[in-house]
Amino acid sequence: MKIAIASDFHLGYERFREDAYRQAESALEQAATVADAIIIPGDVFDMRVPKPDVLAEAINLFRNLSKKDWKAKVTEVAATSKAYTRAPILAIPGTHERRAQGVENPVNLLGLAGLLVDISDGYAVLEKGAEKVMVYGIGGVSEERFLETVKKLDPKPKPGHFNIFMFHQSTYELLPFSDDFIRAEQLPMDFDLYVDGHIHNKVEKRVHGRHFLIPGSTVLTQLKEAEQEDKGFIVYDTVANSYTFHKINSRKFVLAKVELEGKDPARVASDIRKAIDGAVQDGTQAPVVRVELTGSMKKGSRSIDVDFNRIVKDYQGRAIVEISKPGMETIETSTDVDSLRKGSLENMSVKDYGLGIFLEKLKQGKYELGVGPSDLFDLLSEEGSKDKVIKKALEELFS
Repeated sequence: MKIAIASDFHLGYERFREDAYRQAESALEQAATVADAIIIPGDVFDMRVPKPDVLAEAINLFRNLSKKDWKAKVTEVAATSKAYTRAPILAIPGTHERRAQGVENPVNLLGLAGLLVDISDGYAVLEKGAEKVMVYGIGGVSEERFLETVKKLDPKPKPGHFNIFMFHQSTYELLPFSDDFIRAEQLPMDFDLYVDGHIHNKVEKRVHGRHFLIPGSTVLTQLKEAEQEDKGFIVYDTVANSYTFHKINSRKFVLAKVELEGKDPARVASDIRKAIDGAVQDGTQAPVVRVELTGSMKKGSRSIDVDFNRIVKDYQGRAIVEISKPGMETIETSTDVDSLRKGSLENMSVKDYGLGIFLEKLKQGKYELGVGPSDLFDLLSEEGSKDKVIKKALEELFS
């Protein structure tokens, strides 16, 4: 059986809203033509409570897929949610969709509508002819609760099946940032394939002697060096125990580094333009180009003498340009990427970086309240008025 793995669509992502939809559509449509089933390890949506028009986008994406005459079918489901379709489209919610216990998340809503099967905290069996594939899924939970959740659920492979373990978390080997992140050796044993979401660049490793794959996101989000690679999805052949990466049409990201050492303002401006010109290709979608400046200009020269704003404006329509210097605030940026900022680790999102700092501060303060630290972070990060957030936090802490 050929299983397509596509992840982290981030529908509704404001900075690249159209890209998120178009590139998710491209991945799903291509996957449906080359695979017998599709599995999605989280972050279909960018927000825990998507706007109605974003939900409508997701419904449009999955409606036709769920009606396709698939050769593989869902024949058994044992998960938190009930299945309302036999179409072999299996998904779990990610960290962006995580909500309080007992509250419906948007991925589950798609499951209730019969557009996919939400296999959170359980599994589904896919059958194609005589072949059986079991996919066990654990939706995104707070990092400090994931190992506890794995131990509680105790996922086991099914005899006579090709067994896949699918989750959406950080792992310590990829992000050695917090002791709360699960280690690879702590993942359940004896599965034939391990699939993760959450990380936005493609990852190919091995766990317990088996393939461990992350397809990466289908849309640019973090503007890190690793996101210069092609976007797409993975197709795994369960008979051959091999896989291929399928590229989709997506907006390019180019990280260009310009050395300032000893140069006057005119030379700096010229070199920045050359770097941007090298990233722009005629007739293609405008790329995102982040120019990083390193070193110091010629003595007596000042960065204020370089018209960065003019450079950015000159490329509007041909490129989305951001100019910055490591260790400093961004010097100039296109409005399209105005609020994007980077964490300290290549694979880490801004939210994960903030969560890590928050957890460390709580540990230093010997946090002992009854609400999990990550749940408290999510609660305090909710949209809405400050008074509403504080009221909800107090209710959670002292109820």
